[in-house]
Amino acid sequence: MSLNSILSAEAIENAVKDCQAPDSFCFRKFSQLCGLSSKTPQEIKEVFQILDEDQSGFIEESELKYFLLRFVPGARTLTEAETKSFISAADDDSDGRIGVQEFQKMVLS
Repeated sequence: MSLNSILSAEAIENAVKDCQAPDSFCFRKFSQLCGLSSKTPQEIKEVFQILDEDQSGFIEESELKYFLLRFVPGARTLTEAETKSFISAADDDSDGRIGVQEFQKMVLS
C-alpha cells in the first residue's frame, strides 16, 4: 500500500509545496491540504502504518523528521522545532511518541 492509493498525488504535492520553507510545517494545515483530514478512521490508520517505518506501532521523533519525505521523495526534512511541536501536539500520554489513536485524533480534530 502507498500513500497515493489513499490520497491524491496532486493534493500531496500541493501540501508539501505549502510547507517548503523551514519551520513552516503545520500538521493541521498539511492534513487538510493533502486530504488526510477528510479520510475515514481506517484510511487514517493505513496512512499511519505507512508512516510507521519500523512498524513499532508508534511514530517516533526519528521517523517524524522524515515525515514529508514519506509523502514526496526529495521533500525536505522537518526541523527539530517542527518535529518537537508535532510530537507535543499529538502525544496525549506524554510517552514521546505518537500512537495510531493519537494520530487519528490529531488528524480528525
